[in-house]
Amino acid sequence: MPGPRRDRPAVLLLLGALLAADLYFHLWPRARRELAAPRGAPGCPCRRRGPPAPPPRARAASALRRLFAHPLYRAAAPRGPAEPLLAAREALRYYRRKATRWNRRRRLSREGLNATAPAVPQLRPDAGWLQFHLGISRDGLYPRASAAVGRLLRDMQALSTVSADYSQDEKALLGACDCAQIVKPSGVHLKLVLRLQDFGKAMFKPMRQKREEETPEDFFYFVDFQRHNAEIAAFHLDRILDFRRVPPTVGRLINVTKEILEVTKNEILQSVFFVSPASNVCFFAKCPYMCKTEYAVCGNPHLLEGSLSAFLPSLNLAPRLSIPNPWIRSYSFDGKEEWEVNPLYCNTVREIYPYSNSNRLLNIVDMAIFDFLIGNMDRHHYEMFTKFGDDGFLLHLDNARGFGRHSHDETSILAPLSQCCIIKKTTLLRLQLLAQPEYRLSDVMRESLLQDLLAPVLTEPHLLALDRRLQLILKAVRKCIDTYGEGKVVANDTTQPEAPASDRVKPTS
Repeated sequence: MPGPRRDRPAVLLLLGALLAADLYFHLWPRARRELAAPRGAPGCPCRRRGPPAPPPRARAASALRRLFAHPLYRAAAPRGPAEPLLAAREALRYYRRKATRWNRRRRLSREGLNATAPAVPQLRPDAGWLQFHLGISRDGLYPRASAAVGRLLRDMQALSTVSADYSQDEKALLGACDCAQIVKPSGVHLKLVLRLQDFGKAMFKPMRQKREEETPEDFFYFVDFQRHNAEIAAFHLDRILDFRRVPPTVGRLINVTKEILEVTKNEILQSVFFVSPASNVCFFAKCPYMCKTEYAVCGNPHLLEGSLSAFLPSLNLAPRLSIPNPWIRSYSFDGKEEWEVNPLYCNTVREIYPYSNSNRLLNIVDMAIFDFLIGNMDRHHYEMFTKFGDDGFLLHLDNARGFGRHSHDETSILAPLSQCCIIKKTTLLRLQLLAQPEYRLSDVMRESLLQDLLAPVLTEPHLLALDRRLQLILKAVRKCIDTYGEGKVVANDTTQPEAPASDRVKPTS
């Protein structure tokens, strides 16, 4: 066996000397320079590291909190406590009876088919949809800080469906519409009523048009596609404007096989499902809207984007009126309504009850401002809860024809404002606030929409169009004030102090 090498200690000493020299002449001087120089100074290769940037959703929430914390969004109604739409005990009794009858019919149907009974939807008093119904008041569809709305939006995104059916107006049209007509009786949009496992109901509108597509300029408004993302964006805009007149709406990916076809009992709806050549599951409307498979909507292969809008309380509990819009458009290719040719048309409207002696006309102007911002030309009717009488708020329903053309501003939608030259003070103050850089409308909308599952809901050109249209509204108000004076134009609908001068902005030309 060879003995130990005598040169091993010398080799170890040499390696140690080399390491010490490297530390002394290279690493230590570099460490001293970095320790001596201030962080972030010129010439320093390192950068000061601050706290990690918050995720996009956290930044969005902070911007919305700033807006909703503004005094204009926290002022109490001058009337005092809001009058509720429903009596809680009566509503709970009604819905319990309705749930019991629905489950009984479902059980009998399953027994007749010798099928196993699925999970029965249970009515919980704390369900998001029920608390939403109980929160409706004279001031709006929900309070400003409503936990029930947040819970309802989450439920509509996550809860499974237990039934699917056509809406009542579609059922009324089955067999009664002529598919050869150019203009269909209720538009060209397929919509379904979905019941969720908590017994709540929502209106499902599937994706018919990609976000990047603009409505062709040669299209008439009454044959335009309806867009699911427009329904979602309309809810967010309505809340930002503090109108609170659009039912809570959320985006969702629906499995059209499991969540529609397999849970529906409607044989007509079952019959319109088919598998496309691309192996995608599709369905179309039998007659109420489009009568051919070319107009079907398809999953990929089963999942389909769509919007879910919460149902309002049953008409048995809360009757509503459907009233023609005084500024209704002509639903023909060549006709015009009187307001389109008569600039003094508002004088006629002011003489007609209830526009002669109530806030109804101011509410019409609010609705016109909302429709102009989203580009909706299809507001032929509006609805109101009868309980709140002539001064009740108008419901902004069916907004799917909005956000069709970002490159065009249809100023005729503002006819109620430009012809009547009146606007609520609270509406004007909030519009002026949203024109400021700190609260820019496009920015808060962009951030609000990030909360939706289908984000991005709107393309950037549509968001920027909101700012441009907001300036056109403020310009129209300023023209009215220059003509008639602020006292005649701006209606003081609140006893609350107006926003501080630093929070007000004068619209630019």
